[in-house]
Amino acid sequence: MKKAKITAYVDAALFDEIDALATRRRVPKTQIIEAALASFLSPDSAEQNEAAIVRRLDRLTRSLERLERDQEITTEALALFVRFWLTTTPPLPDDTYAAAKAKGKERYGGFVLTLSRRLAKGSTLTKELSRDLSASAD
Repeated sequence: MKKAKITAYVDAALFDEIDALATRRRVPKTQIIEAALASFLSPDSAEQNEAAIVRRLDRLTRSLERLERDQEITTEALALFVRFWLTTTPPLPDDTYAAAKAKGKERYGGFVLTLSRRLAKGSTLTKELSRDLSASAD
């Protein structure tokens, strides 16, 4: 490989660092300066870092989009349930209110228990909806 000579002036402290590194590694100063220039001029590492960051951002974007979709499904399901419940549930007579309240407390306890079991085993509404929708499409 043909070599060309260049002359450059560097800060004395930087020269001392180059000299110390060359002494420690037992290599010529020229080799250290060539490696530093090659590294500085090489766009590979910067492009690789940028590509890795872009891939991570894309993954985060897709994850955020899934979260937004799941949130929308959850909100719509809850809204539909509340609307249906409010339109179909008649008001309670005063004499049955205490019994209904006790029954509601019991049912709520069962609901919380069922919810905790489902969450513990990883069964979610969005997974069920995906399975149900794909099964009905077939």
